[in-house]
Amino acid sequence: MARYAGPLITRPLADALRAARDAGDESWRGSLDLGRSEDDVALAPDAWSWRGVRYPYPERLKDRTIHYWDGEAFVPASRYAGALIKLVPTGWGPPTFEIDGIKMLPTAKTSPLEDARRKVALVEPRGRAVLDTCGGLGYFAACCLEAGAAHVRSFEKNDTVLWLRTLNPWSPDPEAPESGGRLHLAQADATRAVAGLPDASFDVALHDPPRFGIAGELYAQAFYDQLARVLRRGGRLFHYTGAPNALTSGRDVPREVARRLDKAGFRTQLALDGVLAVRR
Repeated sequence: MARYAGPLITRPLADALRAARDAGDESWRGSLDLGRSEDDVALAPDAWSWRGVRYPYPERLKDRTIHYWDGEAFVPASRYAGALIKLVPTGWGPPTFEIDGIKMLPTAKTSPLEDARRKVALVEPRGRAVLDTCGGLGYFAACCLEAGAAHVRSFEKNDTVLWLRTLNPWSPDPEAPESGGRLHLAQADATRAVAGLPDASFDVALHDPPRFGIAGELYAQAFYDQLARVLRRGGRLFHYTGAPNALTSGRDVPREVARRLDKAGFRTQLALDGVLAVRR
């Protein structure tokens, strides 16, 4: 899918553009790519111009929503395909995404990209072959590339999430020069994709599945056995689990995961909001 190169607008940004115009300003400076860069925007009474293209002042934008230009209007970066999946702004720049209102990435205390950076540091990807099982917006992959990974193989099952990646300027582009051909992204079910990979073909794995109730197969012993098979001895795995409340859910998911990984052939320890494991 082609990458989107137009402006990304939220309701506060639209309000700021109109306020500057109404104050008589001829230009406004700020970011229209979720904090990746800043530009001067030329203001006219009936339109504004960004990077040589004129756009109307957007009206009636939704709260907590990123809007993109579809050629005729600014529309929400969301799609419904059995569930509502949308790109959601944060106070940090890099966005998160939601499925039926449930945030898929932590954003309360830090940027989702910085959160990914801390987790990637645990597996030490520099110079190594990395398996990224559930690619999402690509923040794990981006941080692995940044850290000097030799190669990242990433799978994402959901085509709407892959589409959101084309809108999100913080998602890594496999075709971009800075990726250097090191990122391979495919639409695939991780359970099937990993089963088809050669033995001992990766040094590092990152596993960031949806909640257990949504994708229980990604927490199954059979899948963990496959992760152990494709990792070399001494290979590191970070498995995101979140921190579900054991008192209300009746389950201690991180420790359940650690027990299954141990059975699959890993040494494990709880780390951050997940499990860090090393292939025995």
